[in-house]
Amino acid sequence: MFIDYARIEVRAGKGGNGCLSFRREKFVPKGGPDGGNGGHGGDIIIEGNSHMNTLINFRYNKLFKAKNGINGSGSNMTGATGENNVILVPLGTIIYDITDPNNKVKLGDVTEAGQQFHIVRGGAGGRGNASYANSINQAPRTFTPGKDGEERMLELELKLMADVGLVGFPNAGKSTLLSSISAAKPKIADYEFTTLVPSLGVVQLEGFESFVMADIPGLIEGASEGRGLGIQFLKHIQRTKVLLFLIDINDEDPFEKYSILSNELIQHDATMGEKLHLIVLSKIDTLTDEVIEEKIAKLKIEFSSKIQEDIMAISSVSNKNLDKLKRRLYTIIQREDDVE
Repeated sequence: MFIDYARIEVRAGKGGNGCLSFRREKFVPKGGPDGGNGGHGGDIIIEGNSHMNTLINFRYNKLFKAKNGINGSGSNMTGATGENNVILVPLGTIIYDITDPNNKVKLGDVTEAGQQFHIVRGGAGGRGNASYANSINQAPRTFTPGKDGEERMLELELKLMADVGLVGFPNAGKSTLLSSISAAKPKIADYEFTTLVPSLGVVQLEGFESFVMADIPGLIEGASEGRGLGIQFLKHIQRTKVLLFLIDINDEDPFEKYSILSNELIQHDATMGEKLHLIVLSKIDTLTDEVIEEKIAKLKIEFSSKIQEDIMAISSVSNKNLDKLKRRLYTIIQREDDVE
């Protein structure tokens, strides 16, 4: 199950109490103070994990605690520090502090594996009576308890991280394409809204070259205003470097379809219009070679007269031009990386 939103409570550990103790040694009737300090409470740490792609672990587990520090003891022994609680989240997780419901504060954005954010700190350990001894007060009976750890309410929001974002209307063939050029196995069927959750696939080229592609549920006109199933997933292509507009070659007006999709993305986030993108016509296996050549030539003229974008034509079923598509996407990604 794909979950991209969660609310959790985190509590750092309490510091251990300081100890009140005096030495009790044979032949030493009046031993001095030897109460040790308490240990520091454990912290709560959030860490990025590249093997996760959903927040489902937080669906039922809402409270996360770190261990308390251990109390100090006699013989000037300081208590052990409480164990930290490291919470693993998928890459692309944004962390917000919502302790104050009127002031939502962004604490971090997890973008790399192993990246850590110390969310709440454990409480300091209390002081034992040995730490209060001085030349005036040589037998203090003063000690302090450990301090409470910090607590926060957090909101976790996942925005998938991918190199290429697949954009298209329902039943345009996005899932079929992803399954054809990667090891991903999204649900495929001949009806609209087959894809209900985002899917990620690693596209492998020759050698060690590869990139990650994300397929989101199909968009419809008005998606940026809340229509259709794709609206809640638009955020998942905000982080992508390149957009792939996939349009069924059998549509009556492919350019109109592209214009609608492009407008919905820009309405959702104006920066989407600045991303590099590629227009791809799908399902050419449904037409004869003669019709394909004639239709593609006509569409290229129509597109080029309105926008300065190149277009490709593919078939995910017959694998036609898929290798060319992978290489073209990889080249565009590299160009984007060079700009950054």
